Order: sequence, then C-alpha cells, then structure tokens
Amino acid sequence: MYYCGIDVAKRKHAIALLDEHGQPVHRPFTIDNTRAGFDQLLQALAQLPGPVLIGLEATGHYWWALYEDLTHQDYSGVVLNALQVHAFRKSGVRKVKSDRTDAAWIAEFLRFSQPAPAHPTTPVLLQLKEVSRFRYHLTDQIGDAKRKLLSILDRVFPEYETLFSSVFLTSSRQLLAQAASAQELATFDLSELTALLKTASRSRFGRTKAEAVQAVAQQSVGVRFRADAAQLEVRCLLAQIDLLEAQRDQVDEALAQLMAQVPQHLTSVPGVGATTGAALLAEIGDIQRFDAPEKLVAYAGIDATVYQTGQFGARQMHMSKRGSPYLRHALWQAASMAIVHDVELRAYYDRKRQEGKSHGTALGAICRKLITRIYIVLKENRPYEVRVQH
Repeated sequence: MYYCGIDVAKRKHAIALLDEHGQPVHRPFTIDNTRAGFDQLLQALAQLPGPVLIGLEATGHYWWALYEDLTHQDYSGVVLNALQVHAFRKSGVRKVKSDRTDAAWIAEFLRFSQPAPAHPTTPVLLQLKEVSRFRYHLTDQIGDAKRKLLSILDRVFPEYETLFSSVFLTSSRQLLAQAASAQELATFDLSELTALLKTASRSRFGRTKAEAVQAVAQQSVGVRFRADAAQLEVRCLLAQIDLLEAQRDQVDEALAQLMAQVPQHLTSVPGVGATTGAALLAEIGDIQRFDAPEKLVAYAGIDATVYQTGQFGARQMHMSKRGSPYLRHALWQAASMAIVHDVELRAYYDRKRQEGKSHGTALGAICRKLITRIYIVLKENRPYEVRVQH
C-alpha cells in the first residue's frame, strides 16, 4: 500500500508519496489547481506498483475539484479534518513547518491510522448543501440589513417601533419608503397618509391609524438634522431586504425540488421543517459515517467540553463548538421549534429552566436529545414515532 498526502491550497497543492514503511517514493512536489496539475498527479500515481490511499485535508472548498477528479479515476480518497492531522502532528518529534512537510504529515497519518475511504456523497446531497448554505447566508444578510434599518430609526424616529407589531410589516415598509423620519411623517398630508396605510394594509388601517402615526411623529424626540440621509438609507435598505427575501423564496423552491429527490423521513421529527430538514440532511450527509449518536453529537460540535478552573477544581461545562457551524445552526433552529411542538421536549426544557439553567443551556440540551432522534430516523430509515406516555 502507498500513501499520498495532499496539502490543499487555493492555487497549488503540495504532494507527498510514502510507501508502507514511511519512506518517500517520490520527491515532494506541487501541482497547480488546474487540469494540467491534476494530470501531473495522476501520472505520478499511475507509476506506483500497488494500491494507493489518498488523503486530503478539508481546507475550505479548495479540495472539492481535486477530490472529485480522483474519485472519477477510481482512487480511494479520505477527506481529513484539520484537527485530526494537527493532533497527530503534535504527537510527532519534528516541528518543521512548510507546505511539503504538511503533505508528508498527512501521508504519515494515513499510514498509521488506516482510515476508511470516504463515503461518496451523492450529487443531490452536494447540491443540497450548496443551496442550503447559500440560504443561510442570505438570511444572515437580511438580518443584517434589518438591524441597520432599526438602528437608523432609533436615531431619527425612536418611537416608530411602537406603532406597528413589526417594523417590517408590508404597511410599515411602504410607509417608511415614503417617509422615514419623524419630521417627514409629522408634516405628511393626512389624507394621503390615510390612503397609503389603507392600501398597504388591505383596509386594516385607516384614518385612525394615520392620526396615531402623525401624533407620535409630532411628539418625537428623533434627531432632525439626519432626516434626509435617513430617508435615503432606509429606502436603499428596504430595497435590499425586498431583493434578498425574493431571492430566499427562489432558494426555498430549489431546496424543495432537491428534497423531493431524496428519500427521507427527517421532517417527521417534531421541530424539523422543510428548510431545516434540508440543512440537516445536507450537513450530516451519509449517516453510515457515524456508528453511534455520540459521534454525530461531536460532529455537530454540541458535545460538552469540561473546563477545570481555580484551586478548588471547579468544573464548568461548555459546548465544544468544534463541528460544523451550519449543522449546529440548523439544530438550534429545530430545537427552538421542537419546544413549541413537542410536549416531551417542552417539559424537559422547562425542567432545565427550573433548575436554573439559562435559555441557551436548556436549548443546547434539547439539541442533544433532538440529534439522537435524528440519528435513529436516518440510521433506520423510518419515520419518527411519538412515544405514548401511559
């Protein structure tokens, strides 16, 4: 058996080839992240007189193209977590740091650990992961734009948020697009304001609401000299929010189409909706990689890490957060919904709160219970069954 360690980077990849005794069988070399570079590696591998196990460190997204090319050529590949290689490297004697040394350490790790080749991920799951992560970032951008808009209103019309159940209702958005400061709303023609609110709210609001808005605006303590700038900023931010939300709707349609191609029962778990289910399925991938729920818990980074502090050895438990942040976010969203829809998990959450745990700590405990359910549903490929309490 031969071992090929690949240290992945954006433009070039460093390669080290070792035999079963750990001896180099080829001078360390680098390849470009191009077709010619891939062919150079394939030529070197073809010259080896026996089977070869290839290891790539999962560095961002730069490893995907090379990994896909190697698997298409029927080579066995292992995608390694940087933490695995780092821990192995720390156990070694040499402390030299260079790209080629890193590639050699990866090859050495393969030789000593003999990890199983990676489970191939289906094209649909790969697309699901890409689209799901894109949705995550869209949602993040929407939240960021909304926070900026609220910050502007806090300066020019701090009382505005008391006028609507949400600043981002359709009627509120259309009003802000016309007048974003207290000064503008205070002098807005009352009949025009009434008509605007009536149309935007589909007749839920009328003259009474318009008078209330104007009365609050006339008594506002908002900063006046920023009114013109605020109007421009608010209009731009509202346009951004509208665009991003429309794009998110398109992404949700794409996710639904992809999910329809994957046989799954994940959405039968209380708290797991279509969008969250897509994220969970995409981030977990092949459940056969995990031989126990605890492995999946660790992969998500919601396992507990113990810190011992002080001369009396006080112990504090914290979530490790070492795993996939996207998986952790999806679990958090599912747990937040589960305590609303699942009686058993709600009771467990309330019990943790009564014990003095914070909301975050209690919800973290829900995440760990939820991931066990998810593991069983995926592993056994069956819908979740609610346990009946007798």
